[in-house]
Amino acid sequence: MRAKFADVLEIRNGKNQRKVENPQGKYPIYGSGGVMGYADDFICDAETVVIGRKGSINNPIFVNEPFWNVDTAFGLVANGQILLPKYLYYFCVNYNFEELNTTVTIPSLTKANLLQISIDVPELTQQKAVVEKLDKIEHLVSLRKQQLAKLDELVKARFVEMFGDCKTNPKGWKTQRLEEIAEVGSSKRVFVDELKEGGIPFYRGTEVGALAEGKSIIPELYITEQHYKELCNASGTPKRGDLLMPSICPDGRIWVVDTDEPFYFKDGRVLWVHGISNSYNSIFLLYTLKDRIMTDYSSIASGTTFAELKIFALKACNVFDVPQSLQTEFAAFVQSTDQVKSTVQSSLDELETLKKSLMQTYFG
Repeated sequence: MRAKFADVLEIRNGKNQRKVENPQGKYPIYGSGGVMGYADDFICDAETVVIGRKGSINNPIFVNEPFWNVDTAFGLVANGQILLPKYLYYFCVNYNFEELNTTVTIPSLTKANLLQISIDVPELTQQKAVVEKLDKIEHLVSLRKQQLAKLDELVKARFVEMFGDCKTNPKGWKTQRLEEIAEVGSSKRVFVDELKEGGIPFYRGTEVGALAEGKSIIPELYITEQHYKELCNASGTPKRGDLLMPSICPDGRIWVVDTDEPFYFKDGRVLWVHGISNSYNSIFLLYTLKDRIMTDYSSIASGTTFAELKIFALKACNVFDVPQSLQTEFAAFVQSTDQVKSTVQSSLDELETLKKSLMQTYFG
């Protein structure tokens, strides 16, 4: 059966949370990005899908308890006699709500547009079978992400155990400014009309951040080989062992270049640490900067809209001056852990691909 949202669900408008907000409140307050606080009252019952009315409109959330939704988020309440709430959630995950956006500034959805969305509504037994299969995959995805997070925590704990916190320096290491041991900067500007559909891969902060997380990426933008050679002659060539990071990276996503394949990257939005002194190991330096950035990002980054790392601030970052033997020992531990992470990440990628394929089969 094919039906419109208007026939199978109710949309509950969110309300301003100020009157009900209470840190000790029983009910979570949800916006399009997740929990924003707690309240003494609720608007939506358990098993409701939250979808942004403004802003992040393509990020549905399934909430399994009663909650208050703010005025920039809708609650989609399925008619359980016809439509399972979790089946609705998976449909929303696969649906591109951006297609309903009619504004040129902040992405927005209207109740009227949502109610006109069409959805295939099979028998409840079929819906249940789909939900059970996708729930199993989601559970495995969650476990893999937890494993990756635990491995990251293990490396961080090992760093602190060996060297201490970079902000407080409890072990009293001598320090050097980053600019004293490496070149710190960015690339030459590449203009939009110079980008091509093939050639040498061109990375933005998004791709660099993904590579820093160990993810596989498919380049979307390229420059010509001739242009690449001209840029490298002017600014230098990114090489194995260099560090690249998005300029907005409070989570310390730094990529140690691990390929000899040619690529180039966006100026300004990607920062480049290269020409690193032989007395420093790139992996040790990565985790030194990662610890420093994540521990004290607000004092390092600046900007009126987004807190962004500037070249001058990165140059001024202090790094520990420790014996190379300790750096090498730590790097070996990281590389051993990364081998495990790589296996887990591959499994996660396969699960995400399977999930996407099934979603297309059921809801495409």
